[in-house]
Amino acid sequence: MTPRVVLRLVAAGVALAAVMTAVLSGAQEPEGPAGSSAAGTAGPSVAPLPVVSGPTREAAPSSPNIVMVMADDMRADDLLFMPALRKLVGAHGLTFQNSFSPYPLCCPARASFLTGQYAHNHHVWWHEEPYGYGAFDDSRTLATSLTEAGYATGFIGKYLNRYGPARSLVSGGPSYRYVPSGWTDWRGSIDHVEGVGIHGGTYHYLDTPFNVNGKVDNGYRGRYNTHVIGDFSVDMARRFGQGSKPFFMYVNYVAPHFGGPFESDDPPAQMTDASGNTHDLRTPAVPPSVRGRFDRLITRGAGMPRNGGPSEADISDKPEAYRRNAEPSAAERRAMTELTRQRAESIYVMDRQVRRLVRELKRSGEWRNTVFMFTSDNGYYLGEHRKRSGKARAHEPSLRVPFLVTGPGMRTKAKRYDPITTIDVSASILDLASAEPPRLPDGTSRVPTMLEGDQGWTTPVLDEATFTGGSYRKTPGFRGPRTSIGIRTARYSYIRSRTRETELYDLARDPLQMRNVHGQRAYREAERALSRVWWQTRHCDGQECLTPLPPELRAGAGRERALGRRYWRRVLAFYGFRAP
Repeated sequence: MTPRVVLRLVAAGVALAAVMTAVLSGAQEPEGPAGSSAAGTAGPSVAPLPVVSGPTREAAPSSPNIVMVMADDMRADDLLFMPALRKLVGAHGLTFQNSFSPYPLCCPARASFLTGQYAHNHHVWWHEEPYGYGAFDDSRTLATSLTEAGYATGFIGKYLNRYGPARSLVSGGPSYRYVPSGWTDWRGSIDHVEGVGIHGGTYHYLDTPFNVNGKVDNGYRGRYNTHVIGDFSVDMARRFGQGSKPFFMYVNYVAPHFGGPFESDDPPAQMTDASGNTHDLRTPAVPPSVRGRFDRLITRGAGMPRNGGPSEADISDKPEAYRRNAEPSAAERRAMTELTRQRAESIYVMDRQVRRLVRELKRSGEWRNTVFMFTSDNGYYLGEHRKRSGKARAHEPSLRVPFLVTGPGMRTKAKRYDPITTIDVSASILDLASAEPPRLPDGTSRVPTMLEGDQGWTTPVLDEATFTGGSYRKTPGFRGPRTSIGIRTARYSYIRSRTRETELYDLARDPLQMRNVHGQRAYREAERALSRVWWQTRHCDGQECLTPLPPELRAGAGRERALGRRYWRRVLAFYGFRAP
């Protein structure tokens, strides 16, 4: 019996307790980022729904509703500030302990989710021109596949960077009134557009315009955009719940991404370190009701050591881009503390809105047949390796994102240690919906892991980035604009840069990535094996991306679980916040 069939039988009410108990029950595990010892305890206007054209078929019997909520720049350990999500989803579902964004940057990551492909195949390389939304072909996405599978589909919130000011690659026209194919109900936020009479933008928390099914809705000046997106989500769930089709909702919050307006307690937007390098320390705007909520808990940047020590005393093993940064000064440490606090406050507001959405799904009776997912587009540095803030690079704080899921057959609290990436989530949604992929997929469905338990870490996680240094160098193995390509396995993080700098971390012994062991004799065989995998998969397409790891780099379910538990124990002991 396939996982998909099991899910449908559970949704239809067939008693499978004997089957699922063996899969989902077990001893209590050490807490990871979703529950560390630190854990403390007027509707919007909407245009008429458009008619979606194109061929569709009836959804398969008992096809589940699927709801994806995506945060922006949220770290895996930021789950601490979402008590409602942990209670409603984490305590009655699965928390993946090894969840990754293969290109940890807003625009490429979101394009990967919508296409199921790595950035080197969808070619949205960056969030600014000549890339961003203007480089994205959204004629075939997850939405068109689900529509063809008989789903009603809804989009809310942030789309891709420069949606609004950029021209649509598909239509050739302005994007601020453009509705991409496949969406039954579209409510996308618009980035700041000059000269067309639209005020505000996606990153203005108190003045966010929306394209609501092809019409500009610019009536939210003075309203916090997390609340507006929450209102949209509850309204959409109510509307879809009154229909006959299963539905897919993709709800996108801006939090905890930085955004205006400037507030009196904000640290300086930029600060210069002792070496003369400038660092970005912009914060998200937050409503007065949550200001100061975490001040007693958060007394340092989330990526600074609990013992008050240096960020990284010896940084000589890191690439030059890191080595040139001085240790954070006392003023910079205070700024990182305030940045971490305001991010936490914005996440907490989002948590309240997620709770409202779950309550509506329960009120309508749809929760019983809904697969509910939560993740982020990428992680974020907050002091690790002397990076005061940021993303895109391939270290753990940037790559790791939260991923929680609950649904039929997944209502028992458990952890999963199999890797799951942004493109695997897309493949899993298509699997759950019995839908065909919109393009040749690079990821794999993790529905078997969700329903049957960990399968083991047997394929590599590829990570990639651009504009990290060496953009114009001719370096063997690189082509196109990529400047960093890495391989992540259960034990190792292997990163090669266009600058000809290489990093290798043994995460079993060094989960904090403080010791680059590239070139060391003890790791010669492992590095050779990783290098072979790198060359095999760096330009992979479709099934090539799922090339099995060699035996020496694989980890069975038991081994990956032991590595994962040890990893989070060490990371939380060094960085984690403790409730007073």
